Amino acid sequence: MKLSIVTSLLFCCICFGQNNTDNSLYMKSDKITYLTDIGSESGDLYKTIGHHGPAVENEWMALRIYFSDKVAIDVYSKAKPGLELRKANWYPTPQQQKEGWGADYYKVASTVGLGGVKLWDGEKVVPLNPVTNRLARVGKTDTTSWMEMISRGVPYKGKKVDILVRVTVFSGKREAKVEAVSLNGEKVQFATGVNYFKDCATKKGTNYIAVWGKHPEDVAAEIVEVGAAIMYNPKDYEKTTDDGTQYLLISKPAKKLETTIISSSARETELNTLDKLEAYIKK
Repeated sequence: MKLSIVTSLLFCCICFGQNNTDNSLYMKSDKITYLTDIGSESGDLYKTIGHHGPAVENEWMALRIYFSDKVAIDVYSKAKPGLELRKANWYPTPQQQKEGWGADYYKVASTVGLGGVKLWDGEKVVPLNPVTNRLARVGKTDTTSWMEMISRGVPYKGKKVDILVRVTVFSGKREAKVEAVSLNGEKVQFATGVNYFKDCATKKGTNYIAVWGKHPEDVAAEIVEVGAAIMYNPKDYEKTTDDGTQYLLISKPAKKLETTIISSSARETELNTLDKLEAYIKK
């Protein structure tokens, strides 16, 4: 019996040790105490929460959802595999970046970012704002870490809907999963996609859009080319559009939507060009 207990504990430790993911949610005024959830009736805790919202990471990238009217997904790029989020708090010093830490090279601006979610009313994009309440949550399993944002009471086509956006990263897997759910059960049209800037290169396939280039970021020690891609099931969408800042995918009316996102940068050794990123996606 004792041997069985020891074996079970060892197995649990091994499984936990193999989880190369993490999450982060804390108050900006207190970097010591980490939270599992936080809410706001205003829907805006952008300046109150560390790194402006909940965040998750795998070995190759970190992702955050802005706790504001944007509800966009932003990217933290890494130069080498490893977990950095709780040590760097998204903003490593210039010296740390020179020593091989990652950095915030990605800029979202007023777009969905990478795989962020908004709504579509048939004519235009509808933000997940205003809200009656917005809630952020993070969690972890033996092999994943996840974050989610729930926006309640979003005005949409004369009604109010509750929309959940959930991002999951997996141990040993570069890609992250993004899920959007209409919690009321009402069918909505989701709008998602990937943003880009002038001179960024683009590759498109039947089920993916990949972009590569420099973002006008101002918080990193240097400007580095970054790649970002969204992979999707074309059967879920009725149209695509390009507004000059982002490639948008407009879904058919649905209660739930799922996409896959991935990012890399020129500083890493594996997927450090657009061609390599696209080859990985196709594989």
